Amino acid sequence: MEWLVRGAQPHDSLFFHYSGHGGQTKDLDGDEDDGYDEVIYPMDFQDSGHIVDDLIHDVMVKPLPPGCRLTAIFDSCHSGSALDLPYMYSTEGKIKEPNLAAEAGQGLLSAVSSYARGDMGGVFSSVTGLLKTATGSSQKAERYARATKTSPADCISWSGCKDSQTSADTQEAGRATGAMSYAFITALSQNPQQSYQQLLGSLREILRAKYSQQPQLSSSHPMDTSLLFIA
Repeated sequence: MEWLVRGAQPHDSLFFHYSGHGGQTKDLDGDEDDGYDEVIYPMDFQDSGHIVDDLIHDVMVKPLPPGCRLTAIFDSCHSGSALDLPYMYSTEGKIKEPNLAAEAGQGLLSAVSSYARGDMGGVFSSVTGLLKTATGSSQKAERYARATKTSPADCISWSGCKDSQTSADTQEAGRATGAMSYAFITALSQNPQQSYQQLLGSLREILRAKYSQQPQLSSSHPMDTSLLFIA
């Protein structure tokens, strides 16, 4: 993870895919509504331990500059918020569980618009301004930003299931794979030109035939889910 984001620059496009075991552990810093942090289990977890979502966010999201894009796929149990991003989307393309007030979302939409125009200074000003306005001081703004885990970078996470669900292993064409990974490849093979909203619907439709897990889409700032998916 550190290797992936090291030296990241504006307009870089980064891709992270994890297919493996996931779980939950007691939340120690109070940033989880359900009282549990999500974790992944790397190959050496028996020696080095699991990796908590807070750390995944700190390593892969926080260092990224405005204008850099990170696309992450988590094909693991309890992975809904594995990247700890604050905006979760429904299949209608609407924000389900915003962790910011509506006016903060509007400020971040301004930041996204600045990014689309290539105005990196505008991105920074929009994010900084809305946080100072919402909290009343720069120190509170920093705490507010940390608590909500927004980012001027374009970070998007696809997860195999909700935090409360498990994500299935499966056999497809005689090969072991994760159900989410298989669904992702299948959906894009059938139709490479899908919007984020359409792709989320496609993933759920493919998995619904065999599994109860519901793939999730989340982002570091409000996004237009009608835009074409790009990795």
